Amino acid sequence: MAHVEPAHLVRLALGNDASSDDAGALRHIAVCDRCRGELSRMRRVVVAARTVEASDLPTAPPERVWQHITHELSHTREPAPPPTAGALHHHRAETADEHHTVRSHLVLGLLVAAAVWWTRRLRSRRSGRSD
Repeated sequence: MAHVEPAHLVRLALGNDASSDDAGALRHIAVCDRCRGELSRMRRVVVAARTVEASDLPTAPPERVWQHITHELSHTREPAPPPTAGALHHHRAETADEHHTVRSHLVLGLLVAAAVWWTRRLRSRRSGRSD
């Protein structure tokens, strides 16, 4: 069997409902170090993303940092006002459902990034040598 497709590894890492292709993919993963390693890394990403808390999200920099950035960009003596705290910290007022949605989007985004990286790595390996 060929290596398991990145999208299939993502579904397995997320623990989505089993499909008819899962049995073959799981058999392959059991004997393929590369696919097993990729699935393991994707599962770690899922676990990390699912445990993200509001305190883990980025916070606004101090006002002096924003002023320095705008000063450097505009070459004026009058810095632009910093963004409002409400715009940068709206996640603190989210309901539990909204927080779950944010967390789900983070997981999905991280997994898509991992799948794209993995696909590019596979393509570069295939163009350089055959597995």
